[in-house]
Amino acid sequence: MPNIREIRERIDSIQQILKITNAMYLISSSKLKKARNALDSTEPYFYKLQETIDSVLEHTPHIRQMYFDRRLDIPPEKRKRGYIVITGDKGLCGSYNQTILKYTDKALDEAPELDNCYLFVMGQVGRMYFQRRIKSGKQAYVDGEFLYTTQNPTLYRAAEIADIVLDKFKKKELDEVWLLYTNMVSSNVQEARKLQLLPFERRHLGKSEDGTLKKLPKASFVPSPEKVMDYLIPQYAKGIIYGAMVEAFCCEQQSRMTAMDAATNSAKDMIKELSLLYNRARQSAITQEITEVCGGAVSL
Repeated sequence: MPNIREIRERIDSIQQILKITNAMYLISSSKLKKARNALDSTEPYFYKLQETIDSVLEHTPHIRQMYFDRRLDIPPEKRKRGYIVITGDKGLCGSYNQTILKYTDKALDEAPELDNCYLFVMGQVGRMYFQRRIKSGKQAYVDGEFLYTTQNPTLYRAAEIADIVLDKFKKKELDEVWLLYTNMVSSNVQEARKLQLLPFERRHLGKSEDGTLKKLPKASFVPSPEKVMDYLIPQYAKGIIYGAMVEAFCCEQQSRMTAMDAATNSAKDMIKELSLLYNRARQSAITQEITEVCGGAVSL
């Protein structure tokens, strides 16, 4: 049995860890609430933007726009695919990072040609993971200049990322762009999700519920529908990326809250066990001292 001093030192050490895990839980809870409020305040704008894009497509169903170009003349094995992968910057968040990394590996395995896959990784954990995979020769190309953090997502950061991938799509350096992130289904359920960002898909609008064509009023666009879409699509892409960043960030904080809560409860249980062991050792020492005192008195 360890002595009283060793048990006391271990209890003090666990109490310090308990304070840290409890503080991390509170910080993650605050960050989660802040990110959710930021997303709720910007969602109405992007929903209205989506309705505007739908309205333009309804009135101009035959519009030719570069962001809708599916490039069907390129065979699947030669299509250049870009994957924006959102991971965490730090650990201590349960299985959050491992889930999205395994999901990304699965998506790359399903790709027709690994040499035509390009990774744009957000988060230090994912960046280090895929860079290690490069050294083994079993990984797609990772953009080394794509250095973005996932902490405290902002619209400005989402706009920069959207400009990068849209520019590569226009220059035909990429034929498809996919978003890989973690979606929060509920407070206890999270799932990795794959969302196609480019090219945009045309929705089958302009028909009523019975299948007949709608009689839409005439609409004029200045200077042209193509120019209007050239402005709206980048803004909408920015909203999609920002929403994915916030969802992933919220999932990370929720996972960290769960992990820190479990660590706090485990620390409390350990303190209870050590306190019981400490009391037993202390009682044993007192009994031994009393026995020694009584034995000395009898010998005198």
